[in-house]
Amino acid sequence: MKKFSILLLAFVALLSFNACTQDDDIVFVAQPDPEGIQFSNSLQSMYTLPSGNPDNLAERFVWNEVDFEAPTTISYELQGSASETFDSYMVIGSTGNNNLGVTIGQMLELAEEAGLDNDPETDMPNTGTLYFKVRAFAGEGEGNALEEFSEVVSVNVELPEAEEEGEPAKTNLYFVGDATAAGWSNNNNNTPMFRDGENDNIFYFQGRFAGGPDVEGFKLLEMLGAWQPQWGGTDGTLGVNPGDGTDPAAFSVDNDAYYSLMVNIDDMTYTWEEIDESEATVYETIGIVGEGTSVGWPNDDNPTPDLVMTQSEFNPHIWYMEDVVLSDGPLKFRANLAWDVNWGGATFPSGEATGDDIQATAGTYDVWFNTLDGRYIFIPKEEE
Repeated sequence: MKKFSILLLAFVALLSFNACTQDDDIVFVAQPDPEGIQFSNSLQSMYTLPSGNPDNLAERFVWNEVDFEAPTTISYELQGSASETFDSYMVIGSTGNNNLGVTIGQMLELAEEAGLDNDPETDMPNTGTLYFKVRAFAGEGEGNALEEFSEVVSVNVELPEAEEEGEPAKTNLYFVGDATAAGWSNNNNNTPMFRDGENDNIFYFQGRFAGGPDVEGFKLLEMLGAWQPQWGGTDGTLGVNPGDGTDPAAFSVDNDAYYSLMVNIDDMTYTWEEIDESEATVYETIGIVGEGTSVGWPNDDNPTPDLVMTQSEFNPHIWYMEDVVLSDGPLKFRANLAWDVNWGGATFPSGEATGDDIQATAGTYDVWFNTLDGRYIFIPKEEE
C-alpha cells in the first residue's frame, strides 16, 4: 500500500510538470486588427503654405490605435506623397503614439514634388493636392512584419505667390481658468504665454497660479473671445480641440504658488514645476523707450519719456500695455524711469532679455513683459 501511494504521488507530479511545460509553450500569434486604422482628425478645405516659417506646424494627424492581439511593440509611420498611388513617398516620421505633426516645410517639399511653386512668372500652378496615409506595424517593421495601412487622405494646398506673401500670422496662447487672472472668461485681458524668439512652436511662462483643492486649473486659448482652438494637458502631454472635437482636460494646479511652464505645440508636450520667486525684485514702474516708440530715447530735455506699462494686480511681475504704436526702430524696457535696470532683446516680436536693443517693426501692438525671466511679447492688433 505504501509503495502504491509513492507511485501515485510521482504520477501526479509528472502530470503537474507536463502541464507547466505546456503553459510555458504558449505562443502568441499577431493578428490583423479587424477595426483597421484610420484618421480621426478633421482637415481644412485648404492649407496655405507660406515659405517664411517652414518649422511651423501645418497639421497634426491623429488616428486610432491598433491591436494586433500579441505582446509586441506597435509603431506608426506617417507617409506623405505627391501622388495618390504613393509611387514615391516621404516618411514624415515614426512614433509609438497615435498622432504626429506635419510642418509647413515638409508640405512644401511634397508640393515641390507635385510640381507646385509660388513664382507668378512660371507656368507651374500654386495650388494642388497632397496625399497622406499612416502605416501601423509590429516589432521593427522589417521582413515579414505584420502591418496595416489607413486609407489615403487628400489635402489641398496653396502656395502664396511671391508678391502676395507677407509675414505669416504667429500662434498666440492666452491663459483662461480659475487659476489665472482672467478667470473663466475668454476675453478679460487674458495674460499670454511668451513665445520663443527662435521657435514659434515653443512658449514660456513664469508666474503665479491660484491653485488649490477647489480650483479646476487653467487652459490655453489661441484667440481672445473664442473657446477654440483650446489647449489643455495631463502628465506632460498636451491635448487640443481645434474647433470640432472634445475639449481637453484643464492643467491642474495644486497650490497657490509660482510655477514655470513650457509648452511645445509641435511635439505636444509641456513641462511644469513650482518655483521660488521670493528673492525676485518687484518694481514700481516699467516703461518702454526708444526710437521705435512715440517718445524716443531719454535726453536732457525729456529725461523720463517712458511709455508706462500697467502692473498686473494678480501677479506683480507681469506688466502690459495696449495699443502701443511703434515705428521701425530700436526700443528697450526699463525699470523706475531710470537706466539702472533695463532689458533689451535680440528678436522681435517676442524673445528673452539680452543687452541688445529690440529692433521693432512698425505697427500697433499689445505689449506684455515679465520681470521674473525678462521675456516679452508684442502681439499685433488686427486691422478692423
